Amino acid sequence: MHKKLGAALVGLAALSLTLTACGGGGSDSGGGGGTDGDAIDTTSATGEVNYWLWDASQLPAYQACADAFHTANPNVTVKISQYAWDDYWSKLTNGFVAGDAPDVFTDHLSKYGEFVAQDQLVPLDATLAKDGFNTNQYQPGLADLWVGQDGKRYGLPKDFDTVAVFYNKTLTKAAGYSDADLQDLSWNPTDGGSYEKLIAHLTQDTSGRRGDEAGFDKSKIKVYGLGLDGGSGGDNGGQTQWSMYTGSTAPAWQYTDKNPWGTHYNYDQPQFQQTISWYKSLIDKGYMPSVAEVTGQDETSIFTAGKYATVTNGSWNTNALAGSKDLSVGLAPTPVGPSGKRSSMYNGLADSIWVGAKNKPGAAKWVEFLGSPDCQNIVGEKSVVFPAIPAATEKAQAAFEAKGIDVKAFTTQVTDKTTFLFPITDHASEIKGILQPAMDNVLSGKADVSSLTEANTQINQLFQ
Repeated sequence: MHKKLGAALVGLAALSLTLTACGGGGSDSGGGGGTDGDAIDTTSATGEVNYWLWDASQLPAYQACADAFHTANPNVTVKISQYAWDDYWSKLTNGFVAGDAPDVFTDHLSKYGEFVAQDQLVPLDATLAKDGFNTNQYQPGLADLWVGQDGKRYGLPKDFDTVAVFYNKTLTKAAGYSDADLQDLSWNPTDGGSYEKLIAHLTQDTSGRRGDEAGFDKSKIKVYGLGLDGGSGGDNGGQTQWSMYTGSTAPAWQYTDKNPWGTHYNYDQPQFQQTISWYKSLIDKGYMPSVAEVTGQDETSIFTAGKYATVTNGSWNTNALAGSKDLSVGLAPTPVGPSGKRSSMYNGLADSIWVGAKNKPGAAKWVEFLGSPDCQNIVGEKSVVFPAIPAATEKAQAAFEAKGIDVKAFTTQVTDKTTFLFPITDHASEIKGILQPAMDNVLSGKADVSSLTEANTQINQLFQ
């Protein structure tokens, strides 16, 4: 899951030196060990645990977990604070410096590497081993993502997400497409394949002409065939913008030489730049809005207003995009690419303990509960995200289905093994600072796609 990584990463970059100067900002004031990787005594847990998350839609589910946790552990109370994404990371990193960060917080793959480097997170291995906690109970690969370069674990998986195509059924039906037509599309960087043909036909100008009809006026668009989620995607690996295309090229393209903890990026490779060039052509043809049109805009609101016929977005936004009773929405898997397969970024969140936590025993016990079936089954039944434990994932699928939302477009990427991991490397803030303006310029027509080669060189110099 991501939202507007840019502002947060700028804040992280600005605070990096401050945190280093502060020697990590935290202390072992919370007692119970943990700072140096030694086991925390969870049997002594008592008092209040402060826990932060950013997604308001998940707050009820985690409050239900907190209530169940308190019932099982009457001496421990969890206080949950929710902050919008734009504020969450700045408050958190400011809290690291000021010494008032939460005991436990929802962590993101794009950031935890920097937190580890700044000694802000508690290694969990010894505590989990002492308590006999099963770290092999999650969807394949998720737990491994939260092991740092030092071989220590800094988070327990709580959920996962993939990307699919949301479509406005009223608009697709009016354009002559059945639901089945949306399930088996393909794209390529030469002519866009059946996917681009669909997008073109779903696009309408204010005179009602479609994008593939004579006289179509791309300067007066009533409905775009494909939405653009908030910007160029240069700040988040194009997760909901272009990653599903660059992940299905031939030859195969990968962000880095290895993942996690790669040290060489590949934004200079031809198959990547050809894909981005094709993606930009959708803007040039009037089938997709420009970066300027969507900057600062909420894709969900535009889609539910009927101004986008389709959008590519993540499973965490299922309720927001497909939960309205006033809009009939379908879900389709991402199109098959030149590789012969479809693809989706596979991202997952975890819960981490701050090294300066005031209540480490309570924090560790709460993190173990968050990572257990006891909490993840509760979250699954609330149908807001896909929990990391497979049985809880199935509960989420059933709960979505009970609401009339078929989420197989997301889960099929996992079962078909067509996912790829969010790129996890050092220098995330600095990479964002280079790639986002470069990608903005390319999609805005201010720079040729070949300019990404120079951006890639600058990124790789960070690792030298």
